[in-house]
Amino acid sequence: MLLRSIRPFAAHPRVGRIVVALPDAFAASPPEWLATVAGEGLRITHGGVTRAGSVRAALAVLDAELATVLVHDAARPFVSAETVDAVIGLASEGNAVVPGVPVSETLKRVVGAERRVVATVDRADLWRARTPQGFPRAMLEEAFGSTPDGSWPHFTDEAALVESAGFAVLVIPDREGNVKITTEEDFAVAEYLATR
Repeated sequence: MLLRSIRPFAAHPRVGRIVVALPDAFAASPPEWLATVAGEGLRITHGGVTRAGSVRAALAVLDAELATVLVHDAARPFVSAETVDAVIGLASEGNAVVPGVPVSETLKRVVGAERRVVATVDRADLWRARTPQGFPRAMLEEAFGSTPDGSWPHFTDEAALVESAGFAVLVIPDREGNVKITTEEDFAVAEYLATR
């Protein structure tokens, strides 16, 4: 998954550096193929306990002159080159940007062990956020700096962190195929998609 996740960035002419945050054991001895795929632009860092901690660690080893940052989940191995390009374009113009897909399912708010429905949620303005998420580096660093470390786990993505710091975030349409692999069922879907 990591290999597929990195390829669209490694192939993009505007990507100058790829930082991969890995668990300690892998960061100490990363797979050799990482350097083959990412080339000289690769940097490895130790991941954090949370997603936000990993992103903060990656920012710390990023070259000072790089002004635009993209954050991508290795669990999304099917991101398109078009999405990467669109995110880079808007982020490099000073915007925080998130690819997303409009919610099409009916949404229910559920409470209690019996899973009782208490409301049907209006989906008209709801989108499912994806990655890569792009930011002017200074904006992302300011958002991290203005947020206590202890609250980072409450943010499920960097866009939420940036929003909490008062910045506007734009959403661009993404492809349905940019799925996130988190369960065994997701992995089965990914294996199918990888053969197409």
